[in-house]
Amino acid sequence: MLTIAHLSDIHIGQEQAGRLGRRDGGARALARAERVMEYLNGLPGPLDAVLVSGDIADHGAPGEYEQAAKLLVSPHPVLTCPGNHDKRAAFRRGLLGPAADGDEAGSDPDRPVNQVRRLPGVTFLLCDSSIPGRDDGLLDDGTLDWLDRTLGEGPQDEPAIVAFHHPPVALHLPWVDRIRQHGEERLAEVLSCHPRVAALLCGHAHTGAATTFAGLPLLVAPGVVSTVMLPCEGGSGIAFDQPPVIAFHLLDDTGRLTTHYRVVV
Repeated sequence: MLTIAHLSDIHIGQEQAGRLGRRDGGARALARAERVMEYLNGLPGPLDAVLVSGDIADHGAPGEYEQAAKLLVSPHPVLTCPGNHDKRAAFRRGLLGPAADGDEAGSDPDRPVNQVRRLPGVTFLLCDSSIPGRDDGLLDDGTLDWLDRTLGEGPQDEPAIVAFHHPPVALHLPWVDRIRQHGEERLAEVLSCHPRVAALLCGHAHTGAATTFAGLPLLVAPGVVSTVMLPCEGGSGIAFDQPPVIAFHLLDDTGRLTTHYRVVV
């Protein structure tokens, strides 16, 4: 049994106005993310990985990634992929290091941040669904070629989990659905060639959700910094008074993924 903690949208650097209109300098966002990491690092049982599926920084500033690098220290492997608030060059430099992802002198620092992380019993393929300067998402042709090639090169009897920031389906949240991942039929075509893929994991929606895509489980992590409310809850806005929520994904030896959600108080 593999246990994967999944959090998303920590938005380090996001300021919040107080009762008197004063800004908090991003202290609230950082405190919430610190609470989540303290909870995960203090778990008494085994944890195989911590996945943070994007929007790690709020503005993509180097200082935000410096804070994030200190925050995301754990005895467990920490896996990250960028979201629409992240900046590729600063993300790569601040969180992955200058030699990450096959970087070479003269390579484009703004190219998609795609990573493969092989852990005992599972391979993670972390795809960059961000589009620089935009809030919606897309897996470009180079990323899809990389995903197809990497899935084909790995051990075919070992499960793979594909992660990215933007969900490739509508979640029936009007504010989120306008900026979801588009061009999803191309992703579905790639996945259809690789039965080793056990599940797809993403974030972006600031609410936990479970659905399917291309016949596979698609699990959306809740937001750490805030929660997007459903229309039935009285609006389509963002709630800042809800506590952080995370997901635990349990992958058993049959390839079945089971997900549990936990509030971190």
